[in-house]
Amino acid sequence: MAEVHYMSQEGLDNLKKELAEALAQRPVISAAIAEAREKGDLSENAEYESAREAQGLLELKISNLQNKIATAKVLDSSQLSTDKVQMLNRVKVKNLTIGKEMEFTIVGEAEADFSSGKLAATTPIAKALLGHSKGETVEAKVPSGILKFKILDISF
Repeated sequence: MAEVHYMSQEGLDNLKKELAEALAQRPVISAAIAEAREKGDLSENAEYESAREAQGLLELKISNLQNKIATAKVLDSSQLSTDKVQMLNRVKVKNLTIGKEMEFTIVGEAEADFSSGKLAATTPIAKALLGHSKGETVEAKVPSGILKFKILDISF
């Protein structure tokens, strides 16, 4: 059974855009392969090998994107609540270990981008927060040890 990729509508739209861009690269790489092939002996043709490698990487990327899109389950934020932390919630926490407040949105792996505040639900911190309410303190076991977080707010 295929793995389900939970995401927002925006996340699915971004994947579809990325797939369209990748598909548009196919003719470019095919042309590069044809051009390199015309240069003679393929066994010693670095341009040909490079173009074939680029084609393989592109096809892998296309396959991965198609899989994520095919197995996407779009979450409707209007059907979600803020009683307990769940996917697509914006969570404000205080890291009690270092005394710093943080805010991030819990998203599916396909949308995760820590630098823009999107934390994958599969990360230790998100797993620790999921299902807990405002005011609760949770512990997350991360590679560097155990971090304690107090949930300050849950929103969209």
